[in-house]
Amino acid sequence: MSDLDLCYMPAHEALRLFKAKKLSPVELMRATIRRAEATRSAINCFTFTHFEEAMELAAKAEAKYAKGARTGALEGLPIGIKDESYIKGKPTSHGSLLSKDAIGGHTSTMNERIIKAGGIVHARTATPEFSCAGYTWSKRWGVTRNPWNPNFTPGGSSGGAAATLASGTSSIATGSDIGGSIRIPASACGLVGFKPPYGRNPDDPPFNLDFYCHTGPLARTVRDAILLQNVMAGPSPLDIATLRPKLRLPFDYKPIQGWRIAFSMDLGSYEVDPEVRKNTLTACDVFRSLGATVEEVDLGWGDEVLKAAMMYLEHLFGASLSQLLQRHADDMTSYARKFAEDGQKSKATDFVATLDVAGRMYQTLGPLLEKYDVLICPTNAIPAVPAEFDQTRDTVEINGKQVNPSLGWVLTTPFNMMSRCPVLSIPSGHAANGVPTGIQIVGRTYCDADVFRAGLAYETARGQWYGNAGTRPSL
Repeated sequence: MSDLDLCYMPAHEALRLFKAKKLSPVELMRATIRRAEATRSAINCFTFTHFEEAMELAAKAEAKYAKGARTGALEGLPIGIKDESYIKGKPTSHGSLLSKDAIGGHTSTMNERIIKAGGIVHARTATPEFSCAGYTWSKRWGVTRNPWNPNFTPGGSSGGAAATLASGTSSIATGSDIGGSIRIPASACGLVGFKPPYGRNPDDPPFNLDFYCHTGPLARTVRDAILLQNVMAGPSPLDIATLRPKLRLPFDYKPIQGWRIAFSMDLGSYEVDPEVRKNTLTACDVFRSLGATVEEVDLGWGDEVLKAAMMYLEHLFGASLSQLLQRHADDMTSYARKFAEDGQKSKATDFVATLDVAGRMYQTLGPLLEKYDVLICPTNAIPAVPAEFDQTRDTVEINGKQVNPSLGWVLTTPFNMMSRCPVLSIPSGHAANGVPTGIQIVGRTYCDADVFRAGLAYETARGQWYGNAGTRPSL
């Protein structure tokens, strides 16, 4: 088996081979590190690397498997951890010059669970500064590029996580999603990304109390996403928002024959690129081939949705960053500084108005999801923006119309507003420039298994991406 075959092997398959003693965690880690070093300059998806320690931990995992000892759910797998959560004794940068010498004083609960399950943190994945953009570059770390076409972004803010998976330099990876930050990069890199319902997975304060904010998995296959989600999920005594009891997702599901699926191309107000539109319609046909009925619906949403989402994000997220302006404005990356400045202007009345909009949105979505099993729509309205895109300077045009350069080119943020709905992003195809496109599968509140059931049925019908040289990036 070649190094590339090892690097792109599904995580659940690697675990099966570890247990059968047909593959060693050391072999997988060695191949992963070689691949990381070979693609480092072209992709730039990592911030901090811990390769020597990772090899030592892989050897310990190898010994466990050799002895038939008890192993964890992720034992021996190289896991990319987004550079915004904490690991005690190790640096976390948040993609910022402002945290240059910061060392974690504790381990974030989700990272603690991953490490306890035997996952090996060989690297931290790049983010835009403070995770506040839909693309990934910063003053601190430079530009992270899309392995399918390096001229374009892998998305953001979990862009490094997506790029490491698409380039074969991690088995699975963590992300977080406050406006689409798991799903945007999942779509742009041809991956599976899961935004769980609010409270399903733990997070650090204070943003564990922000209902737009979710931690979750990115993976190359649906079952790999389930594998990591089952480790991350569950109540935490350190996070009052987490749900009891722990939900454990199955790895296998019944067919979706007879399902009723609602479909919206534009959620009522978004411009959608023709290539994204074409690939989304093709995805609808796949669901029909599986015996499901797919019907186009009108949610009754308008441009007030994105406006409200932006006001909400500016009021909480932007305002939290505004505290840095007086001392550190000149060191902040352009988009983070602008976001902080906008947050400084936000008023409580703006915030309350966003809650009214979210309430009205669910008045149509809730009843619709009682009638249909899931809703599907595009993830990103265009495949991706350029790798060095800057929303403070550049514009986005779709179908001859300029859209909001921050989040107007993605259809993810409405479902941060509808935060109790699980959402799975899966690949729908490629654009002519090679960049992948994706669709979102939106479920009823807290019905996580439904979106995975639909996603696995779709993936089985379409075939897994990354399975051979012809279905991988050519870098």
